[in-house]
Amino acid sequence: MTGFAVDPTAIASDVAALGRIGAQPDGGVTRTTYDPAWVQARDLVRKMMADRGLSVRVDAVGNVYGRLAGTDGSRTVLTGSHLDTVPNGGNYDGALGIVAGIAALDALNRDRGRPRDNVEVVAFVEEEGTRFGADFLGSRALVGGADPAELHATRDVDGVSVAEAMRAVGLDPGHIGEAKRTDLKAFLELHIEQGPVLEGTGTDLGVVDAITSLAVEDARVTGRADHAGTTPITHRADALRAAARMIVAADERARACGPPATATVGMCRVHPGGANIVAERAEFSLDARHPDPAVLGRLVEEIHQQWQAIAATEGVDLAITPRRVTDGALMDPGLGALLREAAGVCGASAWTLTSGAGHDSQVLAPHVPTGMLFVPSRAGRSHCPEEFTEPEHAAIGARVLATALHQLAY
Repeated sequence: MTGFAVDPTAIASDVAALGRIGAQPDGGVTRTTYDPAWVQARDLVRKMMADRGLSVRVDAVGNVYGRLAGTDGSRTVLTGSHLDTVPNGGNYDGALGIVAGIAALDALNRDRGRPRDNVEVVAFVEEEGTRFGADFLGSRALVGGADPAELHATRDVDGVSVAEAMRAVGLDPGHIGEAKRTDLKAFLELHIEQGPVLEGTGTDLGVVDAITSLAVEDARVTGRADHAGTTPITHRADALRAAARMIVAADERARACGPPATATVGMCRVHPGGANIVAERAEFSLDARHPDPAVLGRLVEEIHQQWQAIAATEGVDLAITPRRVTDGALMDPGLGALLREAAGVCGASAWTLTSGAGHDSQVLAPHVPTGMLFVPSRAGRSHCPEEFTEPEHAAIGARVLATALHQLAY
């Protein structure tokens, strides 16, 4: 294998150009699938691809592909990431994987010419699920896992269905099945780490071995509203007190399970919400994660058992509503070895990591050999305006990506 030259300044410029689309007053960026900012960003990505000599197409769900056509052309090696963002997110989540993929294909085309197999870069739609909650819609459509009925049933907060939003940007929801592909030989995704490990260890890159499984649910604790001054502590059914104990219990169970298990309560609402009223109702979320679905299932069950015990001792009612369970995935060991070898060729250090966040790679992994490459995130920050990766780190990742793609497709 031979390393490739990639200009860090050009990558930083392309990331910044995408970041200006959907920019928010406080420095964050918001692009939700099929909204005007997404359309503008899609068109810019198409131009970036075409300017590098790639043939460009948009599939039936809105995924954008840039192709470096192969002499054989029957099989395709794919790279890329997602174009949508979380609300008020950063410039690098998803976008860097697209920009680095374009840079890698440009380096291949410039230095090695036409490949044997097709090499493509993709910009996926609706990975984050921010607008519709239809997580991984683009990658699910690619593997034939998008249900056409979902497009009509799933709506955003304004009541607009996925199907209606697709039509508004010139896509026909009735053709979503045409987004399925059967020609893929391998998929490689470059992504920011979104955590502090690489920066903390001074490591150039992370090679992902697995992506976590995820369980998300909502809990509702119902007690009794009473006067805060006249109702003795011993006579209360305080929903917030019970919820607070449950929240701590979830955290303690995850800690007892051990890394990389996590349990997070990121949302809590209290009713009626008066400073002088004992809470009648408390509602909170649970986000539990572990790469092993069996371990995750046991963790969630143990949390539920503790919650039920707390509800009984506090004299409150508890209702748990599952929202979704997303299976993680193991990355292909052969591609992991290839990425580590490519890192060595490029003079970069590599650390093996498990991803605690979900990615399009987990959707593709059961269907096609998949590998994932992380680049460092400054201070581990992500899903916020402070999200940042040094241009030099991004360029190292793109060089390693190009080197691996060369090995696979040439």
